[in-house]
Amino acid sequence: MVTLNKIYTRTGDAGDTRLSTGEAVPKDDARVAAYGDVDETNACLGLARQHTASDPVLDPMLARIQNELFDLGADLATPDRGKALGWEPLRIIESQVERLEAEIDQLNADLSPLTSFILRGGTPAAAHLHLACTVARRAERSAVTLSRIDGETVSPAALKYINRLSDLLFVAARYANGKGAADVLWAPGGTR
Repeated sequence: MVTLNKIYTRTGDAGDTRLSTGEAVPKDDARVAAYGDVDETNACLGLARQHTASDPVLDPMLARIQNELFDLGADLATPDRGKALGWEPLRIIESQVERLEAEIDQLNADLSPLTSFILRGGTPAAAHLHLACTVARRAERSAVTLSRIDGETVSPAALKYINRLSDLLFVAARYANGKGAADVLWAPGGTR
């Protein structure tokens, strides 16, 4: 259980923070950037949910994903250094990835096939979900960057989860756009 009795601690005033292991790192460390981008994705979903509250399919899905993004952040904030931690770190697991895949298929089943790229926008819910999708893709890039640094690891399930999440958010945006009916298709060179 997390207990936050004091919000400011002054310990980060010099530009450092601590991972869940207690290890001090700079605030611009690749690991901090990765879980920061995940947190920003979560905030985007909070905005999207202001417009999906009455949707019995999307809103519960997004609520669960917001919680899982904290799980993903905890996973990324806990590096695997091969040392015993004295506690079991929270990690993303394959069943969470599989559930995202099933939900992508569920939402996509109601959509017409795409014939072009689509412009990001549409209904307020769709616009916020498109934004969340792009931020999730940035989070994925940050996690991949972290995974390629010598001595750093990111679990394969965490990488898969964030990859599937961006896919789900793209499909969810189309779903929120009248199941694709309100999508605006890209017209290549259409403004020349």
